[in-house]
Amino acid sequence: MKDITCKLLVIGSGPGGYVCAIRAGQLGIDTVIVEAQKPGGTCLNVGCIPSKAIIHAAEEYEIALHHAAGTSPLGISAGAPKLDFRKTIAWKDGVVSRLNGGVAGLLKKARVKVVQGWAVFRDGKTVAVDTETGVQVIRAETIVIATGSAPVELPFLKFEGDVISSTGALALADVPRRLAVVGGGYIGLELGIAFAKLGSKVTVVEALPRILATYDAELTRPVAKRLGELGVIVLTGAKAKGLSAKGDALLVEDAGGGDQKIAADKVLVTVGRKPLTEGWGLEEIDLAMNGRFIRIDDQCRTSMRGVYAIGDVTGEPMLAHRAMAQGEMVAEIVAGHKRSWDKRCIPAICFTDPEVVSAGLSPEEAKAAAPEIKVGQFPFQANARAMTKVAEDGFIRIVARADNHVVLGIQAVGQGVSELSTAFGLAIEMGARLEDVAGTIHAHPTQGEGFQEAALKALGHALHI
Repeated sequence: MKDITCKLLVIGSGPGGYVCAIRAGQLGIDTVIVEAQKPGGTCLNVGCIPSKAIIHAAEEYEIALHHAAGTSPLGISAGAPKLDFRKTIAWKDGVVSRLNGGVAGLLKKARVKVVQGWAVFRDGKTVAVDTETGVQVIRAETIVIATGSAPVELPFLKFEGDVISSTGALALADVPRRLAVVGGGYIGLELGIAFAKLGSKVTVVEALPRILATYDAELTRPVAKRLGELGVIVLTGAKAKGLSAKGDALLVEDAGGGDQKIAADKVLVTVGRKPLTEGWGLEEIDLAMNGRFIRIDDQCRTSMRGVYAIGDVTGEPMLAHRAMAQGEMVAEIVAGHKRSWDKRCIPAICFTDPEVVSAGLSPEEAKAAAPEIKVGQFPFQANARAMTKVAEDGFIRIVARADNHVVLGIQAVGQGVSELSTAFGLAIEMGARLEDVAGTIHAHPTQGEGFQEAALKALGHALHI
């Protein structure tokens, strides 16, 4: 097989990798991208996108159940709904397939050459790709590592049989009658809530004192309340120990040191993700590491000249949009543009019910960064649009410096607040002050008005509370 020579080689076509390749192609850079599976990586194929599809289907099914039970406050009633979960999965797969095709089309439009297979470094300029037709050698002036991450497997709960990762949960043929979720972080709770709405009896086992520990307790309180309403049992301060002898239950040591058996048809393990740094010849190029992650600078350069790394393989936050932004930046750096990583915030979203958004600093973090702070919080109970959507649980909170009113952080919890994350990120990135947010006319009636009201509250004169 004839060797390929190019200016830029991207290893991995997840959100970071494909964005990097597309932008490089747009800039006229001779680019090759290598992917072992399907374009789009974990996020598109077995992560962000399919999980949101299942979450939406679960929301629709729960609404239909309320209508059938006559418990809808809107006065709507209907016949008993039926769930054909295999059809739901087929619809989810159709969405993923369309997006796969979209990414492939964009790569083609940008004149990026795609090589299917597993890449292994031979040196800092050369990789060998194991393809269906043989080994393809690729030599490049610059290489971008965008290999992503994978679910963490517990030694006493291997991913096999009825013990599944998030990937396995999104490929189930049927809704499990009893589901045990090990890990009360965002992945476990997103999927746990979805399956509870679809009819599973869900138990969440979290080793820490509370769920969603990366968010402050005030933000997660409405989520905990909703879990109770859905009948989800949450065991905090509890440790999973393995499966029972029959394999039909999860063994747990509870907060008091006692042993419990959680009956389960499936055990979903969501205790984090690890960078994919093995199997592609890292030892051949000897990159400097930052713990498990590849060490990078503010231009995503590694310790080896001409080798960049982006996305989950470089550390937290392990978010698709961070990888995308890094990929675009690196492509422009390779093209000769002056770019560096200077982001004020990277919004993080938990697609639970209700949703949780955090951008910038929390009140506690802000107190450590600024002499004094102002905090304004506006509840959705006082928001007209939230009332008309029966979505009154939650709030929007804004954190700013007390001296100059520069916004340091914005958080929200509530139905649909993920769509407000762009406004939150924009305000922080552009250095907005409380007066800027308060003085911007927000359309009425919208939940976004809560953002303006939170700023007004921090300034001492909220209008609707």
